[in-house]
Amino acid sequence: MIAVDGLAKAFGAKREIRAVDEVTFDAPDGAITGLLGPNGAGKTTLLRMLATLIVPDAGRASVNGLDIVAERDAVRRRIGVLSDARGLYTRLTARENVRYFGELYGVAPKLVATRTEALFHTLGLSALADRRVQGFSQGERMKVAIARALIHDPPVIMLDEPTNGLDIMSVRALREQLRALRADGKCLLFSSHVMQEVAALCDSIVILGRGRVVAQGTAPELVAQSGAATLEDAFVALLGSGEGLAA
Repeated sequence: MIAVDGLAKAFGAKREIRAVDEVTFDAPDGAITGLLGPNGAGKTTLLRMLATLIVPDAGRASVNGLDIVAERDAVRRRIGVLSDARGLYTRLTARENVRYFGELYGVAPKLVATRTEALFHTLGLSALADRRVQGFSQGERMKVAIARALIHDPPVIMLDEPTNGLDIMSVRALREQLRALRADGKCLLFSSHVMQEVAALCDSIVILGRGRVVAQGTAPELVAQSGAATLEDAFVALLGSGEGLAA
């Protein structure tokens, strides 16, 4: 479970840019919680704080009961994070990239090999497993990055725009993988600005605008709350005619 209470982060010489502004929500186990918002809403900054990459200015958050600041190392062992497809070692093959990260997490080599085969099969990477990542397309790199994030079978998974660059078949495969992880009791936090993906996958949704929580609930609850006909219309209405958009 992820519990966020009043989390805040500002940037700039005078801390004038409030990227995340007193955000509070819970992401339970056995569910996919969506972070939905326009570009600049604070989704990535929020995820980086939860992944212990950035220290918050205020508030607190915990992952499986562990404080993201005081127990940073313990949190890192329990999370799988997909930020983007960068950070892959281009001279290594797809298999070598995933194996390297699995071994960094202390997973036994035989188990790494078994999990890698399963993930590559699900993500459609088997034919590319022993090719160097250099020269891979954006979508192919993203698949390797997804496998890397899941190789140690973490209880908490954070995904920032995971469908970026994926073709339709890969998106469908990823959806099934995420649903299987949810059924296995994992806690998944899924960031996107693609309405269709959020509606298709998420059990609950947190809408962010200008670093603040604008609304949260299930898709039907958000539609009902806004009086709109669709989630997309609800999103626009709840943001308040551009009030939640970045300047």
